[in-house]
Amino acid sequence: MDDLGYQYNPGAQGVFGLFSRPSPAQATAWAIDEKDADKRYRGTLLLANAPFAGDEPYLELFKDNLDDPDPAVRSAAARGLAHHGLPEHVPLLVRALGDDELIVREEAARALQRVHSDAAVGPLIRRLNPETEPEPSVRQACARALGQYAEPRVLAALAASLRDTSLAVNRASSDSLHTLTGQDFGLDQRAWLAFIDESADPFADQQRYVYPVFQRDRTWAEYIPLMPQPPNEPEAEPAGMPRQE
Repeated sequence: MDDLGYQYNPGAQGVFGLFSRPSPAQATAWAIDEKDADKRYRGTLLLANAPFAGDEPYLELFKDNLDDPDPAVRSAAARGLAHHGLPEHVPLLVRALGDDELIVREEAARALQRVHSDAAVGPLIRRLNPETEPEPSVRQACARALGQYAEPRVLAALAASLRDTSLAVNRASSDSLHTLTGQDFGLDQRAWLAFIDESADPFADQQRYVYPVFQRDRTWAEYIPLMPQPPNEPEAEPAGMPRQE
């Protein structure tokens, strides 16, 4: 329950009162607690996942905590900008994409799947390269994020990453190529390169891009009345992305 953001209430009058989420005020107080990095992380994460945290004071908090000395806090702040950020915040996420800590780079890469800006294209392509980014999980997230940018350099980078040593990166790159072109050559790099070279307009059949979302089935406990349901997300286009038909 603690991992879900709930806290224990010893004075509760019933079983459903034993646990409750901290109030927005308490989460904010935790997020700015200068003496306790764990509280800053928990508070920032609670706000990152809160539907009301797109207001300016919370966005400023996420921006400030993106410079926190603790990497867990920085990762939570990146998630906050992923859920509530705007294209103007992309330079901050690009900077986080080069963080020394893996958990921060992962969150930044996933955030760039949800916020659209041409300023992200170059950094995402650089991080797709194994010589720049050693962790396959980050490269995979970058490949997914590039699926929203219909540019020749993006096609070239995704086609090159089909030779990545990680199958997860290969599949993410193939999926993004399919989204951008409407074609499906799987992991066949030669076929993709031939299509890119020979097509007058490789983006003619471009598909709608939606960022990856969290989805899972209910556990047995979630069939019980009044129990919280899985926090599944609806599909959506990135913030700031021109509307696609």
